[in-house]
Amino acid sequence: MFGYVIANKAEMKFKEYDVYRSYYCGLCRSMKDRCGNLARLSLSYDMTFVYMLLSGLYEPKTEVKQCKCALHPFEKIQIRENSVAEYVADMSLLMTYYKCKDDWDDEKKISKGLLMAALRNKYKKLGGFYEEKLRQIEALFEELKKGEDLGSTDVDYMSGLFGNIMALVMVQKEDEWAGMLGRMGFFLGKFIYIMDAYEDMEEDLKKCQYNPLIKHYQSPDFEGECHQILTMMMGECCREFEKLPIIENIEILRNILYSGVWVRYEEVHVKREEAAHFGKAEEVDTEQTIVLREVSAQSKDVTEEAIKEETEVTSNE
Repeated sequence: MFGYVIANKAEMKFKEYDVYRSYYCGLCRSMKDRCGNLARLSLSYDMTFVYMLLSGLYEPKTEVKQCKCALHPFEKIQIRENSVAEYVADMSLLMTYYKCKDDWDDEKKISKGLLMAALRNKYKKLGGFYEEKLRQIEALFEELKKGEDLGSTDVDYMSGLFGNIMALVMVQKEDEWAGMLGRMGFFLGKFIYIMDAYEDMEEDLKKCQYNPLIKHYQSPDFEGECHQILTMMMGECCREFEKLPIIENIEILRNILYSGVWVRYEEVHVKREEAAHFGKAEEVDTEQTIVLREVSAQSKDVTEEAIKEETEVTSNE
């Protein structure tokens, strides 16, 4: 369900990308330190955005340093670590655990089941730090699962449940910014949920799996309706974002919210249009083939009739 809140690298300066990458790597390192190497499998750019956003808002003391990485053994990479990274690392683990649980319950994916089992003890330890938050998130995931099992096509309600989950994740502490962060997370969560359903539509239909957009997919203006809904969600999200007094890395954050989140959408949209065009082309080719065959058959009949008449004339003579 993640992978949509990313930067548009094509519109970033080299220096901006280096900073963006350092937050990503810093979050990766924090996840290792707090939860072990296995937890790094839950690393995502979506949570990197949350890390950058909260760091820009609260401006904690951030350590910038060079270190080696297993993926880059021959060079040192720059990382940024602070207290926010620890919180986001914990939330990343939490979200990954529930994503694995959902995949295991729905499709019995062995890899997800094994990862869920491996992360269970780490997940349980989070209860000591975020007891109330975990209780609320767990209840929301249960409600989300119930709606999916019932085949709910109420997109607003279903996406709202995940929106509430993201709202809880975005709020690190109850202060004067909690309301804005919560509303921002709510609409961002709705965008992520709907975007995930939009991208998986054909695959879900093929596998007979749940998708909240199934009714919309039957509409001739499916693409237009989805784009309008997604635009509304991001519009509300950005409205709350602009209220926050963030200065540090503001251009990177705006790149993500105003451009990056649409990268995957455009990829899926173009791919779907090409598939539709190819399908129409095949239909045209089929129709042309049928017409050619009919013309060929008619020509053959005419030719055979002409030969027959000519033979009869010759015989009479």
